[in-house]
Amino acid sequence: MSADQMTIGEMLAATVPMARTLNLEFLETTPERAVVRLPDQPDYHNHVGGPHAGAMFTLAESASGAIVLAAFGDQLGRAVPLAVNADIAYKKLAMGVVTATATLGRPAAEVVAELDEGSRPEFPVHIAITREDGAVTGEMTVLWTLRPNGQGK
Repeated sequence: MSADQMTIGEMLAATVPMARTLNLEFLETTPERAVVRLPDQPDYHNHVGGPHAGAMFTLAESASGAIVLAAFGDQLGRAVPLAVNADIAYKKLAMGVVTATATLGRPAAEVVAELDEGSRPEFPVHIAITREDGAVTGEMTVLWTLRPNGQGK
């Protein structure tokens, strides 16, 4: 399967070893929303039997990356998406399967317009982590940028 034929989830699993290691399941990846599930896996449990905080961070960050690729994949020829900052809050005990749902915090067209103007736009992605019963166990915001090619690293 070529890169053009791969889904965003398949591409992330192929290029981000941690997403593959955790067996993340990419359920939905659109420019409006990304939904990623972390299966219940004892190897990634914490001391109380739920998913480890590091696994939940990776789940949420992966969901944010999926929506960034879905929303800005057509810009990859001229800019590299980079996470700038992440803030996570653990709200309730997570047990079993958990799911992260990511949404863009700014309209994609607004971000692309800034890129067109020659700037390095920043935009937040908001993620809710939920248990199977729908309870929100965590919330995360990742601040992303689109670094134009040729700009300093």
